[in-house]
Amino acid sequence: MQVKWKDHIVSTMDVLHGKPRIKGTRIPVSLILGYLANGSTFDEIIEEFPDITKEQIAACLDYARELSEFEVATA
Repeated sequence: MQVKWKDHIVSTMDVLHGKPRIKGTRIPVSLILGYLANGSTFDEIIEEFPDITKEQIAACLDYARELSEFEVATA
C-alpha cells in the first residue's frame, strides 16, 4: 500500500503540543508506531481506534521511514 504521509499526518501547536498526529484526530503517530512495534496488526489497531483507517496507519509508517532518512550534517 503506497501512502504519502503528508496526506494523513499533521502537526499543529494547538493540538497535542505540536506532536505529529493523524489528521482529524488526537491520536499521535508515536502511539500507532508503538502498537506496531509491539506486534499489533493494522486490524487490531483499528479495533482499538475505530476512527482511523489502514491508510492512516500506513502513513504513520511512511512518516517514520522519512524521518529515518534524515541526515545530520557534520562539520
